[in-house]
Amino acid sequence: MGNLSCQISVSLDGYVAGPEQSRRDPLGRGGLRLHEWFFGLSELPEGDPRAVDVAVVEEMTRDVGAYVMGRRMFGDGGRWDPQWQGWWGDEPPWGVPVFVLTHQVREPLPMKGGTEFHFVTEGPRAALARAREAAGERNVSVAGGAETVRQFLAAGLLDTLQLHVVPIVLGAGEPLFAGLGDVRLVQESVVAGPTVTHVTYRVRR
Repeated sequence: MGNLSCQISVSLDGYVAGPEQSRRDPLGRGGLRLHEWFFGLSELPEGDPRAVDVAVVEEMTRDVGAYVMGRRMFGDGGRWDPQWQGWWGDEPPWGVPVFVLTHQVREPLPMKGGTEFHFVTEGPRAALARAREAAGERNVSVAGGAETVRQFLAAGLLDTLQLHVVPIVLGAGEPLFAGLGDVRLVQESVVAGPTVTHVTYRVRR
């Protein structure tokens, strides 16, 4: 059985999305800045200092056989749209089965490039069980959003949490650690990129 990890970008004040999230602005006001460090990594010239970020991305996606995400990451958290196919177009970036936590029953949604969305109504543990079955000996990753990550942390299910700490202050939005109580993390590594710091923790049970 592989590792269960989560990697997520976070502001200095602990938010993973800005305020006023909507289908028009899925990351909320200012939230897109959390992910600017990732843009253009596949096209870097030789010797670019952001090569350290490329190495982190390659490591965090290596050998992932399935993902789990929340309904708000798949959609916008508003009224359920049975025709909605996600934010990512016809060929999402996941390339493996993705298990979406939701209260709405829906048939699996196969997409181009190997991604197939499965909709799980029985909760995080059921989604994880199905993801582990799909992944086999490979790893499973919790893709987000914040509420889903908190559920897995609170249940003591995560093995590894990797934070991409972006030097911005959002002031409001979707907090990653709100209401979690005593979650204990053991720092394993810190990688400093030119615009973001990647901190990896082992979650102590």
